[in-house]
Amino acid sequence: METKGKILVTGGAGYIGSHAVVELFQAGYEPVIIDNFVNSQESALAGIASILNIEVPCHRIDCTDVAALREVFRKEGNIDGVIHFAAFKAVGESVREPLKYYHNNVGSLVALLQVMAEFGVANLVFSSSCTVYGVPDQLPVTEETPVKKANSPYGNTKQICEDILTDLANSGGSKIHTIALRYFNPIGAHSSAKIGELPLGVPNNLVPFITQTAIGIREKLTVFGTDYDTPDGSNIRDYIHVVDLAKAHVVAIDRLLAGKAQQIEMFNIGTGQGNSVLEVVKTFEKVSAQKLNYEIGPRRAGDVPKIYADVTKATQELGFKTELGLEEGLASAWQWELYLQKNKK
Repeated sequence: METKGKILVTGGAGYIGSHAVVELFQAGYEPVIIDNFVNSQESALAGIASILNIEVPCHRIDCTDVAALREVFRKEGNIDGVIHFAAFKAVGESVREPLKYYHNNVGSLVALLQVMAEFGVANLVFSSSCTVYGVPDQLPVTEETPVKKANSPYGNTKQICEDILTDLANSGGSKIHTIALRYFNPIGAHSSAKIGELPLGVPNNLVPFITQTAIGIREKLTVFGTDYDTPDGSNIRDYIHVVDLAKAHVVAIDRLLAGKAQQIEMFNIGTGQGNSVLEVVKTFEKVSAQKLNYEIGPRRAGDVPKIYADVTKATQELGFKTELGLEEGLASAWQWELYLQKNKK
């Protein structure tokens, strides 16, 4: 079968990675997964296979291992581009274990760039984050919003990785072209309910905590602070449906392979709209017809009061816009939670 190109997806069994693999395949690409399954589960591969009716190749290696990466590039041959998701992403854990985060998140990018250069692979989509903006002075944040001191080692690893990519682009000696996508808050699951967010242990993100509380895995949800300077006092975030986010990666790969990208480009990937934690809770109750057991707790250290994206650049230059809203995201997350419950071993 003729494809538009072979795309290596690091962290391809993870939450966003698995959805990107599905969208890449459906857009005519040949995805190949790299994952070490430290932060993901094998069941994601079965979910992808069930949706696509094909098993996507998967190499079980660690992306900080240069020799193992070389072996994958050698075996696969003719890799047209790489999407680099593989990273640790828990803010709280990064504060407790900074070296783990610097070694993995920064080390894996450096190793990947070295091997890409060796094998002449020139197209990279990098998974960045709105955490690079820290606590912004003005909203919404644009790509020109100053990058401020990160609130956590996790956020700092994303800033450092963007700096590495910028330095490489400015070095004059690199052929690698990079599009860094600064995600806002991914939520939801595939419409098939066969892949979705699968946190190991206690969830760090709001929506899986909501769905686990609704189904009875968690006793209650704590809303951390209702005394912020927001309409209802709770934090405001820009919640983007994971399927929309996955499609942004396909658009970015299209742009790179068509030779339309500058050597390095940054794009905000969000909806352009903020929703508060309490709004998310109430919307979930509406779409799921579940009453949620929640309480108000104190603020959580490191939380940014409010942040949402200006998506003008992504719309105009990348040609990307979201299609799905908060209700669809929460409804699909609930269907995924019900699917997990039904298919418990």
